[in-house]
Amino acid sequence: MPPTYEQALEFLFPRTTTIKFGLATTRALLKSVGDPHTVVPSIHIGGTNGKGSVCTLVAAALREAGWRVGLYTSPHLVSFRERIRVDEVPISEAAVAMWTERLRPLILDRRATFFEATTAMAFADFAARGAEIAVVEVGLGGRLDSTNVVRPLVSAVTKIERDHMKYLGDTLEKIAGEKAGIAKPGAPFVIGEREPELVEVLRRAAHRAVARLDPSARADVRVLPPGYEWAGPLALAGPHQRRNAGVAYGVLMALPPRWRPDGEAVVRGFADAWIPARLDRRGKWLFDVAHNPDGIRSLVTALEALRPLRPVHGLISILGDKEWPDMLVQLDRAIDRGVLTVAPTAASRGWDAAWLRRWLGEPSRPPARAAWTLVPDFHAALREVQQGAGTVLVTGSFHTVGDVMGELGF
Repeated sequence: MPPTYEQALEFLFPRTTTIKFGLATTRALLKSVGDPHTVVPSIHIGGTNGKGSVCTLVAAALREAGWRVGLYTSPHLVSFRERIRVDEVPISEAAVAMWTERLRPLILDRRATFFEATTAMAFADFAARGAEIAVVEVGLGGRLDSTNVVRPLVSAVTKIERDHMKYLGDTLEKIAGEKAGIAKPGAPFVIGEREPELVEVLRRAAHRAVARLDPSARADVRVLPPGYEWAGPLALAGPHQRRNAGVAYGVLMALPPRWRPDGEAVVRGFADAWIPARLDRRGKWLFDVAHNPDGIRSLVTALEALRPLRPVHGLISILGDKEWPDMLVQLDRAIDRGVLTVAPTAASRGWDAAWLRRWLGEPSRPPARAAWTLVPDFHAALREVQQGAGTVLVTGSFHTVGDVMGELGF
């Protein structure tokens, strides 16, 4: 009997606790299903923040231009199936079960991680469903990320910020060097970063990445000007999305003529493209997956312009390896009450409640404008944050937003 969808996820999800850099296992998995990543042309998008939005915008414009588009993003909010879509239709439960069973022996033999397995599944599903082009979001870093098996039409890096420093390096320059590793010979490499020093690091790292694959080639680097933003209609809310849309437009214009959408298709796609949990307002609820200091800065700036109904109650849970004190200090500017909790799906990776309680009581921490409370029990925190009028902001991680959306039935 083939496994059910639920059994497939029970097999895959324990492998999320392992992070393994390198491409050999992903290549072996893909080879076992016919190397579908070599059949479907792709666009490869990396960066610290904004890459999910850029992928969504690029895919939307390509669909408007008439292409059948595969979209691979991570992580998901509520359902695993969100990660793998063709023309916005998620992978079916039956396909998840089938591809898991097909890949299972090699997953076990190679001790493949969750992301290695799902990357192979994504390309297999794209080929099986007749995707004509794929938009692929980097999972973590770039140079050694599983998605870096592709030879894309265009690759891009949105921006560089401090995140995943345990794996990518403890400086912005080191992080940039890893992320530029997705540059490939013969494919334009679009840089959305604005800081001149980091742009230069990205440029040099891109040339090194290309030279490793083809010593006779030079990277085709295309740097977007600092003020380069999309000025047309845009469904995605927040000032930072104007820059993301500018990067998406730069990616689209770097495509070979055959694939490049016309201006009308771009305008239609950008005007309609939407991605959940990015300044996502649903009644009194406002969801945003900001999960590092730069993301929180963008969220706070957007809230100042949005001016949601007061008081603003924040329900916040952040992963333990993030720079959460800085994030909370920034959020204090934008909310009236903060309820700190632990998201159930991130319990093993979440912040330490005892440490957090000590930090809240620390007299040397910056003076707070908002009222802050710690309610470690997620369901109790969810009940508490809904008391009273105003707006409920849910943020801090994909896990936090996904858990709340799942609980509320969104």
